[in-house]
Amino acid sequence: MAKPTTDPLAQLTEIRAIMERSSRFISLSGLSGVGAGVVALVGAGVGHWYLNRQYPDAGYLRLLQSTPAERRLILPFLVLLACAIVVAALVVATYFTLRRARRDGQPLWSALGRRLALSLAIPLVAGGLFCLALFVQGAVGLVVPGLLLFYGLALLNGSKYTLEEIRWLGLTEIGLGLVAVLLPGFGLAFFALGFGLGHIGYGLLMYSRHER
Repeated sequence: MAKPTTDPLAQLTEIRAIMERSSRFISLSGLSGVGAGVVALVGAGVGHWYLNRQYPDAGYLRLLQSTPAERRLILPFLVLLACAIVVAALVVATYFTLRRARRDGQPLWSALGRRLALSLAIPLVAGGLFCLALFVQGAVGLVVPGLLLFYGLALLNGSKYTLEEIRWLGLTEIGLGLVAVLLPGFGLAFFALGFGLGHIGYGLLMYSRHER
């Protein structure tokens, strides 16, 4: 009786898949990025509405020249808005990633998941506190560039534990942050572009490559 033939290429592909699952959290869902991007766009819209209400016909541009007293008055709303965006984005991302992880048979809070979360959290927390200090000190024009830069660095830091697209998203956010430094009057636009459209674009790319 003839022995069944084996396909070396298929074996190598299977070995590679096993190694990837053991070294990378591959259940990160592209729909998480899309959902987070939509949340960021809504948050940018709310921020634009609020600033135009506080400063009619000036909005964000007036915020760049605000006095310390004005910044203290506005800060609670902006912090609350930022927290709402972060919480909503995390809820959406967790929902879609958990759904994909269950489908793939990969636990969400595994050792890989914890390493990924920690590698993202450290730059994000440091960046958030740093940008809060920038706002309080009056360097309002550097807040959005700082957020984009620190977020990009966080994605680069975490990309070694997950899908390749995360690294490219991180580089995109860093690039946008550097450009935003040169155009401080367009901070809200860069926020919507980086956190909103950037997430949506890369989320759709990840979904097309890994989930369809």
